Amino acid sequence: MKEFFYYFTAIFQLAVFSITMYYLILSLFGLYKKDDKLSQKYLPTKKFALLVAAHNEETVISNIIESLQSLDYPKELYEIFVIADNCTDNTAKIARKCGANVFERNVPDKRGKGYALEWMFSNIFNMEGKYDSIAIFDADNLVSKNFLNEMNAKLCEGYKVVQGYIDSKNPNDSWITQSYSISFWTANRLFQLARANLGLSNQIGGTGFCMDTEILKQLGWGATCLTEDLEFTCKLVLNGHKVGWAHHAIVYDEKPLTLKQSWKQRKRWMQGFSDVASRFFFKLLKKAIKTRNFTTLDCALYTVQPFVTLLLGVSAVLTLIQNNSRHGLNIFVINYLFAPAIWKIFSILQFLFTPFIMVIERKLSKKLFSLFTIYSLNIVVLSYIFGDTPKFKEILFGNIIYISIFLLFLLIVDRKHSFKIFIWYLLYGLYTLTWIPITVQGIIDKNKKEWSHTKHTRKISIQEVE
Repeated sequence: MKEFFYYFTAIFQLAVFSITMYYLILSLFGLYKKDDKLSQKYLPTKKFALLVAAHNEETVISNIIESLQSLDYPKELYEIFVIADNCTDNTAKIARKCGANVFERNVPDKRGKGYALEWMFSNIFNMEGKYDSIAIFDADNLVSKNFLNEMNAKLCEGYKVVQGYIDSKNPNDSWITQSYSISFWTANRLFQLARANLGLSNQIGGTGFCMDTEILKQLGWGATCLTEDLEFTCKLVLNGHKVGWAHHAIVYDEKPLTLKQSWKQRKRWMQGFSDVASRFFFKLLKKAIKTRNFTTLDCALYTVQPFVTLLLGVSAVLTLIQNNSRHGLNIFVINYLFAPAIWKIFSILQFLFTPFIMVIERKLSKKLFSLFTIYSLNIVVLSYIFGDTPKFKEILFGNIIYISIFLLFLLIVDRKHSFKIFIWYLLYGLYTLTWIPITVQGIIDKNKKEWSHTKHTRKISIQEVE
């Protein structure tokens, strides 16, 4: 029985390790970024309908309209439309006053962005004026001036759907907004840009993307689940299309301020992910095998992220149990495959990888990165003190002492700024761990379609973030 358990956990751990290595290798292709001037190669020719989906957004609606009106693109080649979806406040009134075309929708039993967009697409298709592309934004967004020039260039290259760079407009509001920002910055570079460099399909991010009008008519929207962006991405890939990536077309998104708000939003994402995975994973996998298409396989793997998160959580628990049991429980762990020195080096590089990406994305100073590098040597220091197989209590006690000394060092060297950033980065690890219970809830409630609206309270202008 012990032997069976060992080989069973070995197969499980190696499978999880293989998936992890796939994403690690994929991410490495995001380290390279072309310094191209693509938008300068194409004259503005595409005409855009810019849609802003809004539900009770009177606080922020004027700012998104102002930023869209300030785009560095011929004014005759785009129009702004606001969908006031089931609003009970002054969103529609304010949007009209700001100069947007406002369409009010009141269908209480079909709430949610997916339904609102589908309704608005029908309205646009029936208009006399014709648009080459439709761009989608959330009411809390702010948009970089070059956004449509970058989208125009990608569409002229031949892409039918293009996703822009989703940034944060309030990264320094709280440790939660900082954690959200870090996750988006790294995902933009390590997964979106990486896929673009490899010629794979990117993923629609829910906002800051545009769609060719004819392809939308041809395929139909039909994406009304809690993650309509993922659902439409799967539909595109199944029909042989790729989502393009515009790294320099930036949309600034407002992140939730508190863990409670964040939990509700991310649970909704995981509900949508689980729903889409149950409907599209096997279709995508079947097509990938049948056509030997790696783009389709990559999209299939992306849809099962919630389940991969759970597998990683189980793997971590198994490793923790094995490493902290007195006599061992015949559980296979990955570090059996590597010498202690190699594992230490890997652990240091893993810790520094995210700060390094923040440096090359110009979100973290080189000075702070140097401080992170000094801290990452804790694994070497603690191994020197407690040996290569320390007990859990020794690891816990040693890290508390090490962190305390390092924080005191930060206060002396750089006072409050570095201290706050470092604390928030450590809390980013906690933010990452919360994905596990959130994912469990999302999988359990995947068939519940209730829409959880995130209230936006920060009135920030485009001038403040650019």
